[in-house]
Amino acid sequence: MQKFLISDKNINGNNAIIIGQDAKHITKVLRMRPNDKIIFTNGKGKDFNSIITTISPKEVKLAIKKSYNSKSESPARITLFQGMLKDNKMDTLVKHLTELGISAWTPLFCERAIPKPDKKRIDSRIKRWEKIAMEALKQCNRSVLPKINRPITFSDMIKDTALSDLKIAFWENATIPIGKLTELDQKTETIKKISILIGPEGGLSREEIILAKNAGFKTYLMGPRILRAETASITACSLIQHYFGDI
Repeated sequence: MQKFLISDKNINGNNAIIIGQDAKHITKVLRMRPNDKIIFTNGKGKDFNSIITTISPKEVKLAIKKSYNSKSESPARITLFQGMLKDNKMDTLVKHLTELGISAWTPLFCERAIPKPDKKRIDSRIKRWEKIAMEALKQCNRSVLPKINRPITFSDMIKDTALSDLKIAFWENATIPIGKLTELDQKTETIKKISILIGPEGGLSREEIILAKNAGFKTYLMGPRILRAETASITACSLIQHYFGDI
């Protein structure tokens, strides 16, 4: 059954309301009727079982029958710091990373990143990324909407990861394969916050790697082949989630 996303402002006690395109989709495409069942989430980890009380293309009113904490979220709380990529590559990444279950995503202005800061364009892109994340959440049965952060500089990333329990930078010139991650002394149950660093199309510069290492990042190699930046990001998150028992 498809899951819908309803913000807290549209949830009132034992009642909820769906408006906009989702209401139209429920009415015109799914052709649902009063008393049909709908599962929805508030995007903060809570799921709700409900039934339709009244329905129209403009709004669908629901009666909540049960609420419960979601069991579909990843135990690995990953924030991915992604070197800025060209245009729609970032759109595709947001979709797939939301499906994989990351907690947060932060675009990064690296030395070799081609896109440069542009406030007006960044504002519109963030809105687009948030919309993509919302649609992906509904499709993949997640219940926590990943946080889409504003792009930051490399030095700001160093500050933002100061409290991370595990910091991993994937770098094509690293000498330790990711399979050696199990040699870490830390136990998975003590690691609550994970930061993953992936460079842009041109990769991370040696100076950036030095800064990252000085800030506590460990560098790992994904394998003998050079991956595209977007492939590397999806692979990196999948590998770490596998290590923490999610995939």
